[in-house]
Amino acid sequence: MKNIVVLVSGGGTNLQALIDAQNRGEIKNGKISCVISSKPDAYALERAKNNNIETEIIRRKDYAEFDDYDTALTELLQSKNADVVVLAGFMTILGSKVIRAFENRIINIHPSLIPSFCGEGYYGLRVHEEALKKGVKVTGATAHFVNEICDGGPIIIQKAVEIQNGDTPEILQKRVMQEAEWKILPKAVSLFCEEKISVKDNKTEILD
Repeated sequence: MKNIVVLVSGGGTNLQALIDAQNRGEIKNGKISCVISSKPDAYALERAKNNNIETEIIRRKDYAEFDDYDTALTELLQSKNADVVVLAGFMTILGSKVIRAFENRIINIHPSLIPSFCGEGYYGLRVHEEALKKGVKVTGATAHFVNEICDGGPIIIQKAVEIQNGDTPEILQKRVMQEAEWKILPKAVSLFCEEKISVKDNKTEILD
């Protein structure tokens, strides 16, 4: 049984999707063992406590240097015996130490079909604003491993969502969450825990 550690900063809707999937038995060979927040008042912590999941807080501003924070987060994750780290709305940049220590073991969810509308500055509503501005007919979400390039790690799963007449960034954001993010993030985590993801040359192959 693999230990899943989830990093959060806010409301925790993607964390809730993971908890719900776990409660339905959809995450095979893995269990959410700890939720770590960058903010002490994040509602995601309440979601964790309501499901008897251990919580920790680590704030960037408690460390004078980014390097010290990077080391502290790496050591915290190692102390929790994290087999896989899931970014569920974690709004603090990860440093190279933690990324190297958990190579191809950090999973992020991004609200577009990478390589569209991704990279530095593309998060939250901005992703959906840009998609609507461009006039694309299909958007979606991508679950991917994290490397040192923003949104540049190996893609695990993608799911498309159609853009509809009258969509606003807020409406589109909600639909992408409901129809894509909340479905593929638990699936990607389960595939990892079942050891069904092979990574080669920055690409993944999903094993049967």
